[in-house]
Amino acid sequence: MPLWWYLPALGLAVLLGAEVHMGYPGIRSWIGYAIAVPLCLGALVWLGHLRVRVADGELRAGEARLALRHVGRVDVVQRKDKQVALGPELDPAAHLVHRAWVGPVVRIEVTDPDDDTPYWIVSTRDPDALIAALGR
Repeated sequence: MPLWWYLPALGLAVLLGAEVHMGYPGIRSWIGYAIAVPLCLGALVWLGHLRVRVADGELRAGEARLALRHVGRVDVVQRKDKQVALGPELDPAAHLVHRAWVGPVVRIEVTDPDDDTPYWIVSTRDPDALIAALGR
């Protein structure tokens, strides 16, 4: 995640710390900052953390899993084309694992006849490594 994404969380933490600061004199006035800043920044890191990996014969994106035997065609959608792929071209039944701050996405066709999901769209910083791990 780019560093500038942490600025809103840092601003919120400072505001919360300032609320405590106004109510207590002396050293206790800094307790709000000492608690709010790490808590808000930690929450942002935790919310933005998502692991995409290929292991044990399946693709894992967060909690979702797709067996590699059901992986069909794989396409890389570059950052400049991502808005169209996630907008007008997006199938509502698709499984979407998207992080706005990650440039390219990989579109993975699902060939499982029992699965209603036509494809997955997964954000990844290294699409070539993901494609290689998928065996394509």
